[in-house]
Amino acid sequence: MNKTVNINLAGVFFHIDEDAYARLQHYLEAIKTSLASTQGREEIMADIEARIAELFGEKLKNERQVISVREVDEIILVMGQPEDYMVDEEIFEDEPYPGAKPSSTGKKLYRDTDNSYIGGVSSGLGHYLGIHPNWLRLAWILLTIFSTGAFLLIYIALWIFIPEAKTTADKLAMRGEPVTISNIEKKIREGFDEVSGKMKNIDYEKYGYRAKSGADSAATAAGDVIMFILNVFVKLVGILILLIAGTTLIGLFIGLFSIGTFGIIDAPWTDYVEMTSFTTTDIWIISLLTFLAVGIPFFFLFILGLKILVSKLKSIGRTAKLVLLGVWIISILGLVFFGIKQASERAFDGEVVKTETLPVRASDTLYISMRGNPNFQSYPRRRGNFQLKYDENDQKVLFSSDIRLVVRSTQDSVGRMEITRSAEGRSFEDARRKAAAINYHTGFDGKELVLDGYLTTSMEHGDRDQEVQVLLYLPVGSVLYAADNTYSFHRNSSYYDDILKNGDEEKYLKITQGGTECLDCPVDPWDTDEASDQWENNDWDSGDNQENQDQNDSIPG
Repeated sequence: MNKTVNINLAGVFFHIDEDAYARLQHYLEAIKTSLASTQGREEIMADIEARIAELFGEKLKNERQVISVREVDEIILVMGQPEDYMVDEEIFEDEPYPGAKPSSTGKKLYRDTDNSYIGGVSSGLGHYLGIHPNWLRLAWILLTIFSTGAFLLIYIALWIFIPEAKTTADKLAMRGEPVTISNIEKKIREGFDEVSGKMKNIDYEKYGYRAKSGADSAATAAGDVIMFILNVFVKLVGILILLIAGTTLIGLFIGLFSIGTFGIIDAPWTDYVEMTSFTTTDIWIISLLTFLAVGIPFFFLFILGLKILVSKLKSIGRTAKLVLLGVWIISILGLVFFGIKQASERAFDGEVVKTETLPVRASDTLYISMRGNPNFQSYPRRRGNFQLKYDENDQKVLFSSDIRLVVRSTQDSVGRMEITRSAEGRSFEDARRKAAAINYHTGFDGKELVLDGYLTTSMEHGDRDQEVQVLLYLPVGSVLYAADNTYSFHRNSSYYDDILKNGDEEKYLKITQGGTECLDCPVDPWDTDEASDQWENNDWDSGDNQENQDQNDSIPG
């Protein structure tokens, strides 16, 4: 049974048994002794302790696990023996301890504040991707300009979530160097020598090369290549996830403060929102709920991309995760509520029918035309969409040209006109009320019937699929002349039993039982009764044969 000791190593508490503690303490004392005459010894020791604490954290499965002698020996094997680095201040060509096998897990993403202009993001990415940071800085500037500032938010997010390379161990890991006593010492010396102007250019890459030189077998080399390819692939996936999630969050953020600004600023599209049943407050709430419902999953996706790229990413905490999950559920329920509310606004159909006598008799000719309105559209043409317009009193109204014209025949002596106004609503009564509020007018001067090619309604009734159908019943024997501008309004299917066909505009049509007869259309000789009888009696063939016989008789010999 071994006694355990609690130690504080670089601000992190560990449980370690007494024998392991004695060996670790002896190891650290030996390092201090080896660095007795080294400039910056305290800083070197702080970085070494931080690196040892990091290695201990990687080996422990839980906080209660006790560090044994075996873990301490493994750490010493990675960090190297201190006596092998007792060198002169001016000598930088140290050979690593033969038994040590310092391992490098590859580059880690940190912010390099030592070579930064703002937050060190570009410099850190440059180390990680092997690209000169100036190219990355130029890319950030161009992307920020072309995205109208959107990529600035990504930069800020990376600035917040990517940790800063504070310790020497972090800076070595940022460059992909093995974090050993030798490299930590050399990095510290490099800093002091840069200040004093006596620094020599050190090729740190050769130490990484030497650390990997032990892989001399073909199998190990192939494994390293495969792991390198997989690592690159995973990093690319992380970058892709980061870009997709970041772009989506930026788009949602812009949408929230553009669409969801009702009631805060006078947005140009505010009037069109009034065409729906939503109030400006509803639109703001819906925009916020949409931002949360879509943005929270993409926020976690953004964190996932960062975790792939940053090994020591700070966690947002379990409490924050649970809060975000609760907010996301509430936002989904809120969107469902508003969706049901909007659907209920169009749940019922209602119509109002008005029948008028049309003083047209069997011997009369009726002229029909459509009229437009210069305030809405100059030439009447049927369309189904609603638009926001201003009437002659400069008042906002909803405008639509969804007018349907249907012509049928009747045995009555006098014609009639049925005008049906229809709309949708949350109830049958509400739908009828909205239908009755449709403004639609006609005019008749004894010969010509003029129909509005549009309808209007008040903004308070909103877009509820309002439409108007004009059904004309004309007595058999009367004549109809439809203007050319009626073409788009009577393009009806067979369901409506419309006797006014497409292409019959600007023709005099005599109303018959269930149809029309064109009075001024060109006569086709093949359609006459005489031509039909002659065809049936083969008179056309006999005439041709006689003509051919006469020609043959005229030929000599």
